[in-house]
Amino acid sequence: MKLFRRGESSTIDESVDPSVQDVEQTATAPTSTTPGKGRPTPKRREAEGKRRGPMAPAPLTRKEARARRKAVKGTKADRKAAAADRRAAVQERRARMLAGEDKYLLPRDQGPVRAYVRDLVDARRNLVGLFMPMALVLIMSMFVAPGLQTIVTLAMLVMMMFMIIEGFVLGKIVNNRVIERFPDTTDTGFKLGWYSFVRASQIRKMRAPKPRVGPGDAV
Repeated sequence: MKLFRRGESSTIDESVDPSVQDVEQTATAPTSTTPGKGRPTPKRREAEGKRRGPMAPAPLTRKEARARRKAVKGTKADRKAAAADRRAAVQERRARMLAGEDKYLLPRDQGPVRAYVRDLVDARRNLVGLFMPMALVLIMSMFVAPGLQTIVTLAMLVMMMFMIIEGFVLGKIVNNRVIERFPDTTDTGFKLGWYSFVRASQIRKMRAPKPRVGPGDAV
């Protein structure tokens, strides 16, 4: 077997393809790293603050603080005009609610079924509507003549009994009429009867929405 000598090994090394040597040098060369920003990422609040601009310094005196509040609120005339507009808007919504516009009613009063029930109750002369004024008169009579306490208590018990009976009868009538007029409705039963009873127990002038029919009118 023929052994390689020192001169022959150097000859073989020099005969290696130069492109291979370039690849090996590239693989062994240290890779470059992306340098860091050197600062933390700004928070969202700080970024928004920079976009809006610098913040005003805190007021040094109470007078300066009051001046800033007045500048934010506007002039006295502007505040009065805004308050007047709000009052006018509230009054307009209340007027439309009392007129019975469905958009401005409370959820319990909305819908054609509830409007029909109100008309049925308003067209009747209900004894239960006299309970509140009569109860007030009886209570005042107890202060004027304390000896009438027993009689007043008995009279109020009798009135409450009539109220319960009339409320039951009124709820029955209202439910039957609603089923005839709106056969597909699910708004019936005790809830509808209670709604009609509460409406009937109120003084006519204090009912909201306002009655659209008079006592004795056909509905």
